[in-house]
Amino acid sequence: MALDALGRALSNALKKIARAGTVDETLVKEVVRDIQRALIQADVNVRLVLKLTKEIQRRALEEKPPAGISRKEHIIKIVYEELSKLLGSEAKPIEIKEKPMILLMVGIQGSGKTTTVAKLARHFQKRGYKVGVVCSDTWRPGAYHQLRQLLDPYHVEVFGNPEEKDAVKLAREGVEYFRGKGVDIIIVDTAGRHKEEKGLIEEMRQISEAIRPHEVILVIDGTIGQQAYSQALAFKEATPIGSIIVTKLDGSAKGGGALSAVAATGAPIKFIGVGEKIDDLEPFDPKRFVSRLLGLGDIQGLLEKFEELEKEVEFSEKDVERFLKGKFTLKDMYAQLEAMQKMGPLKQILRMIPGLGYSLPDEVISVGEERLKKFRVIMDSMTEEELENPGIINYSRMKRIARGSGTSVKDVKELLEQYKQMKRFFKTMNKRQLARLARRFGI
Repeated sequence: MALDALGRALSNALKKIARAGTVDETLVKEVVRDIQRALIQADVNVRLVLKLTKEIQRRALEEKPPAGISRKEHIIKIVYEELSKLLGSEAKPIEIKEKPMILLMVGIQGSGKTTTVAKLARHFQKRGYKVGVVCSDTWRPGAYHQLRQLLDPYHVEVFGNPEEKDAVKLAREGVEYFRGKGVDIIIVDTAGRHKEEKGLIEEMRQISEAIRPHEVILVIDGTIGQQAYSQALAFKEATPIGSIIVTKLDGSAKGGGALSAVAATGAPIKFIGVGEKIDDLEPFDPKRFVSRLLGLGDIQGLLEKFEELEKEVEFSEKDVERFLKGKFTLKDMYAQLEAMQKMGPLKQILRMIPGLGYSLPDEVISVGEERLKKFRVIMDSMTEEELENPGIINYSRMKRIARGSGTSVKDVKELLEQYKQMKRFFKTMNKRQLARLARRFGI
């Protein structure tokens, strides 16, 4: 079960409580069974699942809700709290205590480490830090070129030499090079190892002695599920300054298992990879992650995304208001979808809005880059009147637009249906939720 499916299953379980006329023991046990099934299918350890759900059931049946909170709301809060505990309870960010801050990245071969190095460099760059990346991977000839390809467009310098075979020498020289450049953060990439963790730990120790990093970061593939436990545990025992990034959580069938397995070791998860793009790396906060997973939203995360976006594209408060209230033309819709894409996968962004959860129809949010390009071509063949008032577009206009854009009437209909779906959905959103959002955005 992918994380998206896990979130939908958990959200549906909570809806049973929200929609019930009365909450009794039978309903509580039914919901607990639903949660058990969802977590086990997501490859979370059975023992952990049973312990978690036993505690949810006990609290749901025994605790009295605080004043001003209904029993339904209290049970939902219990599920949220217990799932957050399962994944580590508190966020533990990487703290930039001195400059240059040296980060050493290690990982099993195929874990997505090199891509994650680029993502982490971009993450810090967006926050105003000057970053340098050292490639000391002497096993994979393409690693240096891969980092250059990923980071050159963002003007992040990569130090490396594909001809050099001494990884420790490369790491040491790279760190000294960037010290001379006056960068704020130096990220050192290392060679990925095969399944045997001992080689990974040994190289980590050798390079650590040479460059004395402030933090060593282990990259773990989220698709390996419960096997992440042994990797995380070995790493935690080898270094007292370790932290972890779990990758490939956008479509992972075992993401829940990997996250819970790592958390069970007590090793801090600092980031998670949620997509293939260089910006698809998120600081890991168990409470915010679970809140989104349950469909309860993540306003803080959404605000941070908008703050990042404002630095790169024009996205005014008026745009936000029009988007949230469904008052937008075809031109507005395109501009907003294009801007939202720069914040990350649209599905993840919209689920940061409280109340949306998993109620969004897939056709509303499944707007990939290719479809956006096609939409732009189609809209270029429309008149200004049609763009401002899509309701006037009848079949004969559709045929003219299709001919002019080199597409089909079906493609034009698809664009118009996308527009109608989004407009309809946002118009039906709870007005109280919109008012709360508007206050938070200062609208």
